[in-house]
Amino acid sequence: MEGSVKCFCVVGFILFLGIATLNVANAAGECPKSTPDMEAMKLIPCASAASDSNAAPSSGCCAQVQKLGQNPKCLCAVMLSNTAKSSGVKPEVAVTIPKRCNLADRPVGYKCGAYTLP
Repeated sequence: MEGSVKCFCVVGFILFLGIATLNVANAAGECPKSTPDMEAMKLIPCASAASDSNAAPSSGCCAQVQKLGQNPKCLCAVMLSNTAKSSGVKPEVAVTIPKRCNLADRPVGYKCGAYTLP
């Protein structure tokens, strides 16, 4: 019994590593060195601003959005990620955060799926 549990854990760990490796490989074109879902965790300070267009983004939120905004493809992938969606992020609101942060170098007009960065 103990041997089968140990084997199950090892197989589960190997599957986890395989899936994680595939996710990183697939994300290479969007967010190099990470996945959009992992990068979404860095935008926790933006939670209220990403779900309420009247909420002012915090300075921590704006700093993270500015970093991610250097790669607009990654920023869009993060805003549209499963992690963002499951956290209550509204993509139509999230795409307005760079403008609400008054980021001068934001990717204006960049298409994020069905949305355009203002």
